[in-house]
Amino acid sequence: MQTIRDTVQIVINGLRGADKKRAKDNPRAWLKKALSKKELNHIGFKYFSKGILGLKVDSSSWLYYASLHKEELLGKLNKNSMKVKDIRFWMGEIGEK
Repeated sequence: MQTIRDTVQIVINGLRGADKKRAKDNPRAWLKKALSKKELNHIGFKYFSKGILGLKVDSSSWLYYASLHKEELLGKLNKNSMKVKDIRFWMGEIGEK
């Protein structure tokens, strides 16, 4: 009985480690850490390819705001992952798809 319990514990610990790794490699998770709740209501994930992070903003005023804070955001994102080289902004609807 002891071996089954140990095996189950090893499997559970392995799954927890996999979840942490997925969060570390997930651009959406990086964005949630780097932006405030207010900013997340107006700025959303579009794509991540070859070091370029594409973000959607819901209005021209938020496009201006995001452009002004681009370098600051890039610095915050690079604390979580050195994979982000540049950020590009697009106007569009915000929401998970």
